[in-house]
Formats: sequence, structure tokens, C-alpha cells
Amino acid sequence: MEQMGIWELILEAGLLVQGVMALLVLASLASWVVIFQKRQVLARAEKRARDFEEKFWSGADLNALYDKVAGNSAGREGIESIFEAGFREFSRLREDRHLNPDTLTSGAQRAMRVTLSREMDRLEARLSFLATVGSVSPYVGLFGTVWGIMNSFRGLAGAHTATIAMVAPGIAEALIATAMGLFAAIPAVIAFNKYSVQVERLELRYDNFKEEFAGILHRQARRLSEKA
Repeated sequence: MEQMGIWELILEAGLLVQGVMALLVLASLASWVVIFQKRQVLARAEKRARDFEEKFWSGADLNALYDKVAGNSAGREGIESIFEAGFREFSRLREDRHLNPDTLTSGAQRAMRVTLSREMDRLEARLSFLATVGSVSPYVGLFGTVWGIMNSFRGLAGAHTATIAMVAPGIAEALIATAMGLFAAIPAVIAFNKYSVQVERLELRYDNFKEEFAGILHRQARRLSEKA
């Protein structure tokens, strides 16, 4: 019997198995698009956080730094957005001379927490899609495999003599679905695990900055109250 290529096996597969294969190919392509997009987003977020922290801790004037960040609303993200939200709320509240330092700091912290939550939502976007592809694709491929093998054995019902050569092509067609499921799932799982760690690391970095910046604002608020 002439050996069949993979493409020929796919073309010879049943409609349901072909549908499963097409679905897995689409899922794989979509996951690769998400993988490359998230790679760029997270790499940019880490670089911008590192660059901003270098400016912040170099002793730059907070008012000048705020004016620069606030003036770049289109390109502001990540740790810059947290700083801008906290300092903006702090500046608004300190106009009221009757507020105590704790109230000023608490208001700035609330603004930073909201912005932090929004930034984390942005960084975590589409990670759930990678998790879904990674967990579901093997089962979708297995479903196609089981269906294809079942059809192969059903084809033996009317045969007087059953040989491995009669069912081998059908089984091979079905197993391609399993291979495609793994091909879609493995990169998605690897990327999800890698990017989840990066997101957690960025969240910790953002949260640490938020707490340290809140401490700086609290000290400023105490100095303002002492002068008043």
C-alpha cells in the first residue's frame, strides 16, 4: 500500500475531524498573535517602569516630573500612570488646608490603587485566552481522534477480512487531530506561564512603588501641616 502524506491524510479525513483540525489551526494562529502581542506589551511595560524609576529615584523634582508625565497622556501607562494619579489627587487635596496628612495620603493611595487595578487589567488582558487554548486544545484534538478511530472501526463492520492496512489510514488521520491539539496547546501553556510570572512581577513592582510613593507624599503632607 502506498504511503500517504500528512496533507493527503487530512484531506481524506471525515468532515467532523477536518472541522476539528481547522478549529485547532485557528486557535493556534490566534494564540501566536496573542503571544507576540503580549511579549511586546510586557517588554515595554518593564522597560518603562525601569526608566521611570531611575528618573524618580534620581532626585528629580516631583512637580516637574508630574508636569512631564501629565503632559503625555497618550503615551502614559504603567508606573507612570500610578504616579500621575497619586500626585494629581494629592495636589488637589492639599489645596484644602484643613485636611490632615493621613487624609491627604489616603486620598492619593486610593487614586493609585484604582489606577494600579486598571493597569493590571490591561496587562492581564488575553492571558485567559492562552490558558483556555492550552487547557482545551488537547481535549478538542482527542475528540477528533476518538471520532476518527470510531469511524475507522465502523468501516470494518461490513468487511469479511479485517487487516491493519484497512484501518491504518483512518487511525493516522485521527491521530493528526491529537497532534494538532498538542501543537496548539503547548506554546499557549508555555507563554501563559511565562507571561503570568512577568505580570506578577510587574504587579509587585507597581505595588512597591505605590507604597514608597505614598510614604513620600505623607512626609510632604506632614511638612505642609507643620508650616500651616
